[in-house]
Amino acid sequence: MEVEVGKVTHYFDHIHVAALSLTSSLKVGDMIHIHGHSADFIQSVTSMEIEHHSVVWVKPGDDVAIKVIEPVHPHDLVYKVVEDVHMPIA
Repeated sequence: MEVEVGKVTHYFDHIHVAALSLTSSLKVGDMIHIHGHSADFIQSVTSMEIEHHSVVWVKPGDDVAIKVIEPVHPHDLVYKVVEDVHMPIA
């Protein structure tokens, strides 16, 4: 299952970093899916920065920079990949 957490606002191609505007929380270690016109990939969040300071967790409304494994574009959507919680069978 995937939950939308934000969108790409800028991409710095020379350092492979995407700037994101978030609508939900995100932390280092989360799996994200970035999807847009020419981007469609899943990766782990390995590092995040806010104004050049490393952070491990961000909240809705934050603008954060993350390393990405493929090029992205402004307006690409970012989803957090979450595990489905299955109810035990009685």
